[in-house]
Amino acid sequence: MLLDPRDSLGDRVRGRLAVAGPTAFSAYCIGAAFATYFCMYAFRKPFTAAEYDDGVLWGVGYKSVFVAAQVAGYTLSKFIGIKVIAEMPRGRRAVSILALIGVAEASLVGFALVPPPYNFPFLFVNGLPLGMVFGLVLSFLEGRRLTEALAAGLCASFIVSSGVVKSVGRWLVVDWGVDEYWMPSLAGLLFVPPLAAAVGMLSLIPPPGADDIAQRQERAPMTRAQRWAFFRRHAVGLTALIGIFVALTVLRSLRDDFAVEIWQGLGYGAAPSVFARSETLVMVGVIVISGAAVLVGDNRRALVISLGLVAAGFALVLVSLAAQTQGALGPFWFMVLIGMGAYVPYVAFHTTVFERLIALSDQRANLGYVMYLADSSGYLAYVAVMFAKGRIAGEAGFLTLFTTLAWWIAVACLALSVVLIAFYARKYRDAPAPLAGLAAERA
Repeated sequence: MLLDPRDSLGDRVRGRLAVAGPTAFSAYCIGAAFATYFCMYAFRKPFTAAEYDDGVLWGVGYKSVFVAAQVAGYTLSKFIGIKVIAEMPRGRRAVSILALIGVAEASLVGFALVPPPYNFPFLFVNGLPLGMVFGLVLSFLEGRRLTEALAAGLCASFIVSSGVVKSVGRWLVVDWGVDEYWMPSLAGLLFVPPLAAAVGMLSLIPPPGADDIAQRQERAPMTRAQRWAFFRRHAVGLTALIGIFVALTVLRSLRDDFAVEIWQGLGYGAAPSVFARSETLVMVGVIVISGAAVLVGDNRRALVISLGLVAAGFALVLVSLAAQTQGALGPFWFMVLIGMGAYVPYVAFHTTVFERLIALSDQRANLGYVMYLADSSGYLAYVAVMFAKGRIAGEAGFLTLFTTLAWWIAVACLALSVVLIAFYARKYRDAPAPLAGLAAERA
């Protein structure tokens, strides 16, 4: 394909991507999506690397209040996103990402300027826009034959980036003496230039082609009536899937937000490098496993296999807990293995479970709608856990809270995963051609 030299650089990139092979196309899309969401984490997570042990509000330590405030904003954002992400036109996605993150950075400056404890509302405001960024980024990648590989690359960002940006936060506080309250906004500013470049790359990704649509269904904005119709049609299985996702959100969020306290409870300390090292190992294992689903062309088989991965992840959590209890697993590898056990199912939902469920349907749908149904429920449950911590683990620390919940979650969700494997294997045993129903709906 010859490109007109008078075309803009953006037009040239779009033209190249339109005719690129799967390897080059995947590399570009993964790089753009990974970098965008990686940078977003620099505006969300660095504050959790600080201890904020200088006060108590309403009988609760500052850090717990700060985490709960941000998660509350993030949770509300997920509920708003059910409508906003499902209805967002393609042309407004990139500018929306930049605007949302701009609001988040401004709130971090307010968090530093206003003295504690009166600054906690700024973290609520910080979480409010950031909860919609993932859905906007994912919407550039869904509905393609390569979606699992692309989404796995995106998910790598939220596995490794959390550890890296917390390492940056600890580095600013420990090595540079930056005040704990100014550290989050400074960490965010460091990532503004790469964020702008990454969003620019993301905006140039072309929409899915005809072959993608033929295999994975066309993805388009959904009206309220279409959202309700999809939910009613899939209510039984979708409710169970969301239940598992809720449990996973609680488990991985506890491990993520209170990593400093969990590492300390394990007797390992919280050196800045430990977050990046442990999460990088988790990322490599999880992404290789999840991305491999792109090799399975049949949507029914891919859905069943992905649910098998969900079950396997919970089994690994149980094995890790048992080994740690018996003293057979050291702190570092306990955090790595239990992280992998939590993230394999969590990432499988983002890359394959919901993607293939939509591909098997004959209804108008998009991944953002289903993901935000699950995400909003998950973060609401996490906020509830934050407020119920005392009843769950008494006066014990976050390590006890984390391991207690991990036991219950792994046992219950492993059983439910097995039931869902049988349910979907039977439900879609004679699945029709994916476009038949949609074509009839349009006619």
